[in-house]
Amino acid sequence: MTNIRETRTTEHETGSEQRIATFKATQLVWLLLGILEALIALRVLFKLIGTNPENTFAAFLYGITGLFVAPFQSLIGAPSSGGMVLEISSIIAMVVYLLVGWAIERIIYVGFYRPRGPRSVSQTVVTDQIPPVETHISDSQTTTTVRTNDQR
Repeated sequence: MTNIRETRTTEHETGSEQRIATFKATQLVWLLLGILEALIALRVLFKLIGTNPENTFAAFLYGITGLFVAPFQSLIGAPSSGGMVLEISSIIAMVVYLLVGWAIERIIYVGFYRPRGPRSVSQTVVTDQIPPVETHISDSQTTTTVRTNDQR
Protein backbone atom coordinates (compact mmCIF):
# COMPACT_ATOMS: atom_id res chain seq x y z
CA MET A 1 0.00 0.00 0.00
CA THR A 2 1.12 3.52 -0.73
CA ASN A 3 0.61 6.30 1.75
CA ILE A 4 -0.14 9.78 0.48
CA ARG A 5 -0.01 12.69 2.83
CA GLU A 6 -1.33 16.10 1.87
CA THR A 7 -1.12 19.16 4.09
CA ARG A 8 -3.31 22.21 3.49
CA THR A 9 -2.60 25.46 5.31
CA THR A 10 -5.10 28.31 5.50
CA GLU A 11 -4.29 31.73 6.95
CA HIS A 12 -6.75 34.42 7.94
CA GLU A 13 -5.80 37.78 9.31
CA THR A 14 -8.46 40.05 10.74
CA GLY A 15 -8.54 43.48 9.13
CA SER A 16 -6.59 42.54 6.01
CA GLU A 17 -9.55 43.25 3.72
CA GLN A 18 -9.99 46.70 5.24
CA ARG A 19 -6.27 47.43 4.87
CA ILE A 20 -6.42 46.49 1.20
CA ALA A 21 -9.49 48.67 0.64
CA THR A 22 -7.81 51.60 2.42
CA PHE A 23 -4.68 51.15 0.33
CA LYS A 24 -6.72 51.11 -2.89
CA ALA A 25 -8.67 54.22 -1.86
CA THR A 26 -5.51 56.17 -1.08
CA GLN A 27 -3.95 55.05 -4.36
CA LEU A 28 -7.06 56.25 -6.21
CA VAL A 29 -6.75 59.67 -4.54
CA TRP A 30 -3.09 59.90 -5.63
CA LEU A 31 -3.97 58.79 -9.16
CA LEU A 32 -6.70 61.40 -9.59
CA LEU A 33 -4.50 64.08 -8.03
CA GLY A 34 -1.63 63.14 -10.35
CA ILE A 35 -3.85 63.40 -13.41
CA LEU A 36 -5.16 66.81 -12.31
CA GLU A 37 -1.66 68.09 -11.53
CA ALA A 38 -0.37 66.89 -14.92
CA LEU A 39 -3.22 68.60 -16.78
CA ILE A 40 -2.68 71.90 -14.96
CA ALA A 41 1.09 71.63 -15.54
CA LEU A 42 0.41 71.15 -19.27
CA ARG A 43 -1.82 74.24 -19.17
CA VAL A 44 0.99 76.28 -17.58
CA LEU A 45 3.45 74.98 -20.16
CA PHE A 46 1.12 75.65 -23.09
CA LYS A 47 0.41 79.19 -21.90
CA LEU A 48 4.13 79.77 -21.27
CA ILE A 49 5.22 78.74 -24.77
CA GLY A 50 2.32 80.56 -26.42
CA THR A 51 0.38 77.61 -27.82
CA ASN A 52 -2.40 78.53 -30.23
CA PRO A 53 -5.64 78.52 -28.15
CA GLU A 54 -7.63 77.64 -31.29
CA ASN A 55 -5.90 74.28 -31.52
CA THR A 56 -8.31 71.45 -30.71
CA PHE A 57 -6.14 69.81 -28.06
CA ALA A 58 -5.19 73.11 -26.44
CA ALA A 59 -8.84 74.22 -26.36
CA PHE A 60 -9.82 70.87 -24.84
CA LEU A 61 -7.08 71.16 -22.20
CA TYR A 62 -7.98 74.76 -21.37
CA GLY A 63 -11.65 73.78 -21.08
CA ILE A 64 -11.00 70.94 -18.64
CA THR A 65 -8.46 72.78 -16.49
CA GLY A 66 -10.38 76.06 -16.60
CA LEU A 67 -12.90 74.63 -14.14
CA PHE A 68 -10.15 73.83 -11.62
CA VAL A 69 -8.11 77.00 -12.14
CA ALA A 70 -11.09 79.42 -12.12
CA PRO A 71 -11.16 79.98 -8.32
CA PHE A 72 -7.55 81.18 -8.48
CA GLN A 73 -7.67 83.30 -11.68
CA SER A 74 -8.33 86.63 -9.98
CA LEU A 75 -5.90 85.94 -7.14
CA ILE A 76 -2.83 87.35 -8.89
CA GLY A 77 -2.01 88.84 -12.26
CA ALA A 78 -0.41 86.86 -15.05
CA PRO A 79 2.72 88.46 -16.56
CA SER A 80 2.77 88.19 -20.34
CA SER A 81 5.06 89.00 -23.20
CA GLY A 82 3.91 88.64 -26.78
CA GLY A 83 1.69 85.55 -26.89
CA MET A 84 3.34 83.95 -23.86
CA VAL A 85 1.69 84.06 -20.44
CA LEU A 86 3.01 82.88 -17.08
CA GLU A 87 -0.08 81.79 -15.18
CA ILE A 88 1.07 82.05 -11.59
CA SER A 89 -2.52 81.42 -10.49
CA SER A 90 -2.36 77.97 -12.11
CA ILE A 91 0.83 77.19 -10.19
CA ILE A 92 -0.89 78.29 -6.98
CA ALA A 93 -3.83 76.05 -7.90
CA MET A 94 -1.44 73.11 -8.29
CA VAL A 95 0.01 73.71 -4.83
CA VAL A 96 -3.45 74.07 -3.25
CA TYR A 97 -4.77 70.90 -4.94
CA LEU A 98 -1.65 69.03 -3.85
CA LEU A 99 -2.27 70.02 -0.22
CA VAL A 100 -5.99 69.16 -0.46
CA GLY A 101 -5.21 65.77 -2.05
CA TRP A 102 -2.64 65.00 0.62
CA ALA A 103 -5.14 65.95 3.37
CA ILE A 104 -7.85 63.70 1.84
CA GLU A 105 -5.38 60.81 1.59
CA ARG A 106 -4.34 61.23 5.22
CA ILE A 107 -7.98 61.42 6.39
CA ILE A 108 -8.76 58.16 4.57
CA TYR A 109 -5.65 56.52 5.99
CA VAL A 110 -6.18 57.65 9.57
CA GLY A 111 -9.92 56.98 9.52
CA PHE A 112 -9.99 53.56 7.93
CA TYR A 113 -6.59 51.90 8.23
CA ARG A 114 -6.35 49.08 10.74
CA PRO A 115 -3.00 47.76 11.93
CA ARG A 116 -2.17 44.11 11.57
CA GLY A 117 -4.32 41.98 13.79
CA PRO A 118 -3.99 38.47 15.08
CA ARG A 119 -3.57 35.79 12.45
CA SER A 120 -5.30 32.47 12.61
CA VAL A 121 -3.64 29.57 10.87
CA SER A 122 -5.42 26.28 10.33
CA GLN A 123 -3.73 23.21 8.99
CA THR A 124 -5.45 20.14 7.61
CA VAL A 125 -3.56 16.90 7.09
CA VAL A 126 -5.11 14.29 4.84
CA THR A 127 -3.64 10.81 4.72
CA ASP A 128 -4.87 8.29 2.19
CA GLN A 129 -3.79 4.77 1.47
CA ILE A 130 -4.03 3.81 -2.15
CA PRO A 131 -3.69 0.13 -3.00
CA PRO A 132 -1.42 -0.61 -5.96
CA VAL A 133 -3.12 -1.50 -9.20
CA GLU A 134 -1.73 -4.61 -10.84
CA THR A 135 -2.07 -5.40 -14.49
CA HIS A 136 -0.96 -8.62 -16.05
CA ILE A 137 0.26 -8.89 -19.59
CA SER A 138 -0.33 -12.39 -20.85
CA ASP A 139 2.26 -12.47 -23.63
CA SER A 140 5.34 -11.76 -21.56
CA GLN A 141 4.01 -12.64 -18.16
CA THR A 142 5.30 -9.30 -16.78
CA THR A 143 3.59 -7.70 -13.85
CA THR A 144 3.44 -3.92 -13.75
CA THR A 145 2.41 -1.95 -10.71
CA VAL A 146 0.86 1.40 -11.41
CA ARG A 147 0.88 4.03 -8.70
CA THR A 148 -1.28 7.06 -9.10
CA ASN A 149 -0.81 10.30 -7.22
CA ASP A 150 -3.74 12.61 -7.76
CA GLN A 151 -2.66 15.93 -6.31
CA ARG A 152 -4.83 18.86 -7.21
